[in-house]
Amino acid sequence: MRIVASAFVAGGLVLGAAACGEAPKDNNAGGASGKKYTACMVTDTGGIDDKSFNAGAWAGLEAAKKANSNIDIKYVASHQEADYEVNLNGYVNQKCDFILAVGGLMEKAAKKAAEAHPDQQFGIVDANPGLDNIYPMQFDTTQAAFQAGYLAAGMSKTGKVGTYGAIPIPPVTIFMDGFADGVAYYNQAKGKNVQLLGWDKAAQKGSFSNSFDKQDDGKKVSDALVAQGADIVMPVAGGSGLGTTAAAQASGGKYSAIWVDTDGCESTPNCPALLTTVVKNIPGAVKDAVLKAASGEKLQAKPGYVGTLANDGVSLAPFHEFDGKVPADLKADLDKIKADIGNGTIKVTSKSQPVTE
Repeated sequence: MRIVASAFVAGGLVLGAAACGEAPKDNNAGGASGKKYTACMVTDTGGIDDKSFNAGAWAGLEAAKKANSNIDIKYVASHQEADYEVNLNGYVNQKCDFILAVGGLMEKAAKKAAEAHPDQQFGIVDANPGLDNIYPMQFDTTQAAFQAGYLAAGMSKTGKVGTYGAIPIPPVTIFMDGFADGVAYYNQAKGKNVQLLGWDKAAQKGSFSNSFDKQDDGKKVSDALVAQGADIVMPVAGGSGLGTTAAAQASGGKYSAIWVDTDGCESTPNCPALLTTVVKNIPGAVKDAVLKAASGEKLQAKPGYVGTLANDGVSLAPFHEFDGKVPADLKADLDKIKADIGNGTIKVTSKSQPVTE
């Protein structure tokens, strides 16, 4: 689950461009003799080095190749949404065995490509198009984000915490919903009134950077939240959230951040400013799917895969440099919350929770 930043870098060129943008990148060194199993990934617009969900998916492909050297992997980056369909079809034409679409924004393009090529095996992260030849990998991140909201409320000195997203789509707002409920649960349990800035769960409205890759846009949103008093901010915005984490580190302790998707202390340069990360085990889910498919196992689109606290598909990362600053009783509360969510004592809900049917 813990992936170092260097694991996200791909090398080399293969064949020609899958479509527009740039040539696919691969990792084809070594391998057993015989026919290779090719796993091909199309990134979202955030790119392969977003320190977030694209990077996590690529790390999963790299782990699958490490476990089975007969697997070849490559990716192509999408620079705009118009690239999705072209890039997916480019990999169909290259006869990739497994084609992975990364991100909820790719759902329509993946569904269209899969309907046109019913014998082609696809996979997708953060969506479920509902087709037998698309294996969905989804994550109930509202559970771990609930813990993060409780933690942030317990650690805030100003009594105000904030969150913002890239755009209002389910894989983003699910984090924000869980965070909001965690803050509310802390207030109820402790008789406090910590205020959440940047998201109104009931209205499903809040602050957005409108970008998964522009760091300046992310920084502008978090600057506004901090100006209103937030001393902990959770960006759910891919690479644009790096604008927030860098600014938090530069603030000299004025405020801190909570990262999402991959452990920020192992994927970003801003660990000193990161309280924790709401982790989605995208690498593990992708690795498992590709290894199963490469072995000849049929990937079952129903139910697909849904990561939860119970199956370690989502989690709260270690506190790293903040470990000594988080009180023992707050850590104990978080452990109990995890158990209570698992046994159903705490019901965590979101309009954006994964659809499994």
